[in-house]
Amino acid sequence: MDPIADLLVRIKNAQAAGRETTEAPFSNVKMAVVKILAAKSFIEGVEKKGVKNKEKLEIKLKYDQGIGAIAGIKRVSRPGQRRYSSSSKLRPSKQGYGLMIISTSQGIMSGQDAKKKKIGGEVLCEIW
Repeated sequence: MDPIADLLVRIKNAQAAGRETTEAPFSNVKMAVVKILAAKSFIEGVEKKGVKNKEKLEIKLKYDQGIGAIAGIKRVSRPGQRRYSSSSKLRPSKQGYGLMIISTSQGIMSGQDAKKKKIGGEVLCEIW
């Protein structure tokens, strides 16, 4: 299965169930995605827990008056169908209310940051 899609589904399902935290297996790509979500205030924070080869990400979810901060998550680029975009074709997600996460040659970053740096790449997901 796609590890990034697994991470996104874990976050979405945990928030739908009203949990405060959720866990996912650790990888550097997942950590970069979750750090962007924390920086853009979609989640409260993330911690790396466990010992070598059994590390996990503990993701603390964010709620506003009982409603989750993440309304929707969409995996754009999948293993069977990759989606790439140049910096000139990057548009704001959900009229500026959403977040696009892109894997570029300079690392994983938000769509806004990639557009400022004039870097294109693989569009991983959209969050609103």
